Amino acid sequence: MVKLASYVLLAMAVLLGVGVATSWAPDRSVEQLSERWATPPSTFVEVDGMQVHIRDQGPHNEALPLVLIHGTSASLHTWDDWTTQLSTDRRVVRFDLPAFGLTGPAPDSDYTIERYADFVVKILDLSGIERAVLAGNSLGGQIAMETALQTPERVAGLVLVDAAGYPFEAESMPLGFRLAQIPAFAPLMNRILPRSIIASSVRNVYGDPSLVSEELIDRYYELTLRAGNRQALPQRFKQMTFRDDMRQRASTLSMPTLIIWGENDRLLPPILGVQMHEDIAASELVMIAGAGHVPHEEVPQETLLVLDKFLADHQL
Repeated sequence: MVKLASYVLLAMAVLLGVGVATSWAPDRSVEQLSERWATPPSTFVEVDGMQVHIRDQGPHNEALPLVLIHGTSASLHTWDDWTTQLSTDRRVVRFDLPAFGLTGPAPDSDYTIERYADFVVKILDLSGIERAVLAGNSLGGQIAMETALQTPERVAGLVLVDAAGYPFEAESMPLGFRLAQIPAFAPLMNRILPRSIIASSVRNVYGDPSLVSEELIDRYYELTLRAGNRQALPQRFKQMTFRDDMRQRASTLSMPTLIIWGENDRLLPPILGVQMHEDIAASELVMIAGAGHVPHEEVPQETLLVLDKFLADHQL
C-alpha cells in the first residue's frame, strides 16, 4: 500500500513537472516582440517615462482625426480592420495603453481611469490634435468617456463599443481576468502561462468562438508576455472602480455619441448599453446580433457600416 502511494505521488510529481515545463513562459522583451507586432507604421513615443507603441495613419490634414482606444489585455491591433478601411481618407491614431501591449507598465503603477484619461490628452497634444472623435472598447470606452468628461473641448464625438464605466455583474468573465484577481496566483502566473488560458479567454468574449483564429490567440498570448504586463494586470484590477454618480456624469455629455453593443456580450451585459443610451442625450444605440464583447474585432465590416453612417450623419 505504501509502495502504491509512492508511485501515485511520483506520477503526480511527473505530471506537475511536465505541466510546468510545457507552460513555462518567461517575460519577453519589447525587442523580441517588435519584430512581429511593431512592424511599420508602428513607432514609439515617450509619454510619462514610457515608450508608447503608437500607429498614426491616414492623411494628417484631417480636421477631426479618429482616435481608437483598446480594452483590457488588448492592444492597438484590435482595431486593424477598422484602421485599414478608415485610414484611406481620414487620420486614425491608435496606441497601446499603459499596462498593455508593447507599451507595458507605467513607472508609477497608476492605472486609475483619471490617469488613463490624462494619458489620452497627452497623446493628443503630442500628435498635434486639437479635437478628435474618440472611439473605445470596454476599458477603452470608459477612458474615452472620462476624457470627454474631463476635457469636452477636445472631443467632437464619442464611439462607445461595449464600453465599461457603469457598475455591472458579468454573466461570464474570461479565465485570465479571474485568475489575475486572485492574489495567490500572481507569483505563479508571472512565470507560467498556458496558452490555453489565453485561448479560452479570447473565445469567451466572442459571440461566435469559431471566429477566433490561431493567429489571434498568438497575438493576445505573446503581448501578454511583454515584460511587466502580467505584474501590471492585477494592479489594474485593484484600481478598477465605478463611481456611484457615473450615470449622472454621463448625462452631462453633449457631443454626438454612437453606442455599439454586441447582443451576446457576457462580460458587459447589453443592458449597460441601454442605460448609456438613456443617459447620454445625443446618443444612438446599435445592437449587433450574434456578436460578443469585441464586435469591432469579431464583425468589423458590420460595425464599420454603423460607424460610417454615424460619422456622415453628424459630419464628423
